[in-house]
Amino acid sequence: MKFTLLLASLLFAAGLASAETTVTLNGVHNCCKGCTNGITKAAAGIKDVTVTAEGKTVTVTAKSKANAKKAVEAIMAAGYFGTSDSDEKTTSSTSSAPAKKLTEATVTGVHLCCGKCATAMTDAVKTVSGITENTIASKATSFTVKGEFTEAELVAAMNKAGFNGVVGK
Repeated sequence: MKFTLLLASLLFAAGLASAETTVTLNGVHNCCKGCTNGITKAAAGIKDVTVTAEGKTVTVTAKSKANAKKAVEAIMAAGYFGTSDSDEKTTSSTSSAPAKKLTEATVTGVHLCCGKCATAMTDAVKTVSGITENTIASKATSFTVKGEFTEAELVAAMNKAGFNGVVGK
């Protein structure tokens, strides 16, 4: 009886040790090999994490919730955004401050590896009411927008298109 209880305890502990956390991000911008590589490389330095990017879906598998969260944060810091139904909620770079109208902002930390990325970001920015100019270009890591708009509207448009970035005034 003691042996059976010990064996059951060991099997249970082994099951806990091998439990993995999987986070699926949907709607991530991923138009080319450069995007796919950027997504997977973003989390490459995090221990015991595997990232796969297929179409607009990114799957993060990790041996711990903490490492899964680090991987999602690294992917977002690399300029990508996706939504998830998991416990590891993604958050954009919007601040909690009241919606103040901006006349100019520089967005940094964006992923614009090719013309398709630049076009997708341009299309997203065009949906923001009040933006009249932008400097979005292929291979850039930042761009500037001008007009009269709010940070929240800009970030929401980028996120909807699968991008992330940091809006600075």
